[in-house]
Amino acid sequence: MGNRVGPGAGASASGRGLVRRRRRRWVRITAFGVTGALVAAGGVGWAVYAKLSGNITPDEAAAAELARYDRERPTSLVKDARNILLIGSDSREGTGNARYGRDSGTERSDTTILLHLSAGRDSATAVSIPRDLMVDLPACRRPDGSRSAPRFAMFNQAFQIGGSACTIRTVEKLTDVRVDHHVVVDFHGFKAMVDAVDGVEVCLRQPIDDRAAKLRLPAGRVTLNGEQALGYVRARKTLGDGSDTERMERQQRFLGALVNKVRSNDVLLNPAKLYPVLDAATSSLTTDPELASLRGLYALVRGLRDIPMEQVQFLTVPRESYAYDANRDQLVEPAARRLFERLRTDTPVVVKDNGPREGSYGDSYPGPFREPAVTVSPPPTFRGNTAAEDTCG
Repeated sequence: MGNRVGPGAGASASGRGLVRRRRRRWVRITAFGVTGALVAAGGVGWAVYAKLSGNITPDEAAAAELARYDRERPTSLVKDARNILLIGSDSREGTGNARYGRDSGTERSDTTILLHLSAGRDSATAVSIPRDLMVDLPACRRPDGSRSAPRFAMFNQAFQIGGSACTIRTVEKLTDVRVDHHVVVDFHGFKAMVDAVDGVEVCLRQPIDDRAAKLRLPAGRVTLNGEQALGYVRARKTLGDGSDTERMERQQRFLGALVNKVRSNDVLLNPAKLYPVLDAATSSLTTDPELASLRGLYALVRGLRDIPMEQVQFLTVPRESYAYDANRDQLVEPAARRLFERLRTDTPVVVKDNGPREGSYGDSYPGPFREPAVTVSPPPTFRGNTAAEDTCG
């Protein structure tokens, strides 16, 4: 398989920059520290380290494109805080991906999450960015070397036009938050990671029978394999209220369950289970060059294993229906600006599941909401969940 990106704008709509990756950045969080022990073990350990490190695809083209625009990119304000952009591609290229639809020759970002790691590594906040959010796209380098014109369009078109570099620049323009690292993964990688941890348990409040997602499951606690998990996080029309907002919340809760599974002793302390997890995780990744080795990844995430599960938080950027098209989204202000400011300054973000989607910002986005007034005004609270929450609770 080809494992190096071509001369385009990074992992991109050509699909070539995605062949080698299969998902899971959360597996990195727990597994890389253990890999250090393999290296220390000597010859066999070094061979394993070299093999796993060689699995990762460096996104050299994106790095070159971002360097071209470095002067206009936001400045990092807090030393040691890190922001990682996680991009799930809807590419149909690559092993096993054709079954998910016709390959039109292009791809978009099916899921995009801005992951903020606090400077003290005592919290992690994952913010989903809706693919239908209307945003200003910068001029970007296309895979053929030509340049697009700036435009106002759906967020996920950034990846289609200019790959990971264009998506990163769009996020930075939207949030004024510096993206320090990025990770790209496709459908096959997501499945491989779930299978590597022997499935992930979720709680279904009602049975699922979705032909489009090839998903048929009973109500209650269910352990999903990779194929089922992909259908579960991608399905929309027959699950919940059919909205993309509901789907993003489902994705967030699934990632929380995956975090718990990976951090469990059953995975981390069992060599027979740990190696497949490491192999699937590293093979799943196309990253910026700095992260494209176990050493680079470990340097970033070595302190994350100690983050309490209640401090691993998930939320969606404050959004509502776009004023000129109900099928598109726009930011809710000043809520979005407050969220981005807290990420930029490494100020704690408070999330809480406040029940039904009702709030002062319209039916499409329920928050942020504030707790009852106290002597000292509390920080703004955003609707979301944590990895500590039980989906059956």
